Amino acid sequence: MAVLAGVAAALAHPTPGWAGLAWVAPALLWFGAVGLRGAEGFRYGYVAGLVHFLVLLRWMRHIPFPVGAYAGWIALSAYCALFPALWVRLGLRWTGGDTPETSPAPTGSWDSWISAARTYARQPWALRASQLMTLALGWVALEYLRSHLLSGFPWAPLGVSQWRQLPLIQLASVTGVYGVSFVVCWSSLALGGAFLSMGLRPESRWSWTAEARLPLLVTLLIMGWGFWEVMGYRRLERLANPRTARLVLVQPSVPQTLQWDPDEQGRTFAKIEGLSRQALSLEPEVLIWPEGTFGLSETNYGRMIALLGKNGPDWILGADDSVTREGRSDAGSRPGTARYNAAFLRRGDGSMPPAYWKRRLVPFGEYVPLARWLPFLKWLTPIGDGFESGDRPWTFKLSGGGIAAPVICFEDVFPHGIRDHVRPEVDFLLGITNDGWFAESAAQWQHTASAVFRSVENGVALVRVCNNGLTGWWDACGTPRDVLGESAGNVYAPGVLLASVPLGLPRTETPYHRHGDLFAQGALALVSWRLLRTFRTRRPAVQG
Repeated sequence: MAVLAGVAAALAHPTPGWAGLAWVAPALLWFGAVGLRGAEGFRYGYVAGLVHFLVLLRWMRHIPFPVGAYAGWIALSAYCALFPALWVRLGLRWTGGDTPETSPAPTGSWDSWISAARTYARQPWALRASQLMTLALGWVALEYLRSHLLSGFPWAPLGVSQWRQLPLIQLASVTGVYGVSFVVCWSSLALGGAFLSMGLRPESRWSWTAEARLPLLVTLLIMGWGFWEVMGYRRLERLANPRTARLVLVQPSVPQTLQWDPDEQGRTFAKIEGLSRQALSLEPEVLIWPEGTFGLSETNYGRMIALLGKNGPDWILGADDSVTREGRSDAGSRPGTARYNAAFLRRGDGSMPPAYWKRRLVPFGEYVPLARWLPFLKWLTPIGDGFESGDRPWTFKLSGGGIAAPVICFEDVFPHGIRDHVRPEVDFLLGITNDGWFAESAAQWQHTASAVFRSVENGVALVRVCNNGLTGWWDACGTPRDVLGESAGNVYAPGVLLASVPLGLPRTETPYHRHGDLFAQGALALVSWRLLRTFRTRRPAVQG
């Protein structure tokens, strides 16, 4: 059951993206734990979590540095598995699903499962409903913790699996992605509780419906409201008839190993230069490259300037940036030099505003944690000295009008990290990324699914330009408006895409953008309070 629950939760995410499994996986995880005692429940949850993350993060094996790839895949999965293990352990206590210490049935046996399930099913409805709601809030609290602890890893929370369900995900504009996770988890547990009531309380024919009524009603209300929001946005877009920015997005699809190979730099640049010529024939206002240098030496930079011509389109690209400063940088680079992963804007008139420096770096991909104290860790990664992180968000004001808020690589999977990028004047988020590290895998799809939620949460369009998929743009409701290669079934192939993104649409600030993760923080506070109460009630009396 642990393996089944872990696999189901992983396959709910792309690829294959069988989103319906997300409405089943939490119930499976809970069912299998019924009748276990504390330590056994934790081990059961850990197995389920380990299977889940090993399947979900299987794309890490494609990193072109085998020792570090497999070590990172296993270590990260082992760490993330702690969170579902803790959820199971707490859930057994909160729902009365663990076997009493005095029970004669051995833990993990069929008799212990039946005994604990019957104990749960025969509780009053109000108590059962509160227990399941608390358990779903516990799921949210642990997802929130995973997003923050040890620099945070908010990859693929449960709610992200629903990224194609547009009416449902509008809830993220109020609660963030964590609210969608709550609804899915709560509904799954309620359906599981209804199944238990139906099987273990046959004398009460319709008692099982009580379990599912409230979450079903809430889900239907959210879906109805979300549908109204999506339709309202489309009506607004038609009535406003806004001016659009002609953006041409270039996807070169260059393997990461070739980007590192000095002998391949000429061919790499020739490929992206040829795609840029094709892009310029579409007469864009802005030419956008993904993250990565793609052989852009000083000589080749001059060739691109000549290609763009005088008063040509703006050009946005990702590249390294070096700044000379006193002392030694925190990232351990050479004394006097700080290196940044940056996004640049070169306007058509030749001017260049300050670059955006990536603020949230990838551990072992862009910097080595604790490198000063544990220098041997550099052997696990090919990045060398690594980068430093930027200290502020930034915006690019385009020559033809419109303002873009650039983010780089996996910054857009952090809900709390994107809010301050979206200022009132911003027309769209611009994500440039290089997922070529992971070949043609599920990473590109999972990354995009998370990024789409940042658009819904903050009420702005999202433009993504990737090395090898998925390049395109999504509106403020998360609707995919145009994705390179999706209609042909090959999002990983090289190509260019002309995106006409509306500018100046009237919009109101979303509750999530205004208040942030209040819902998830409230869930964490409630769970912490419940946990303290649990410990107090279990504290033995002092003998006088």
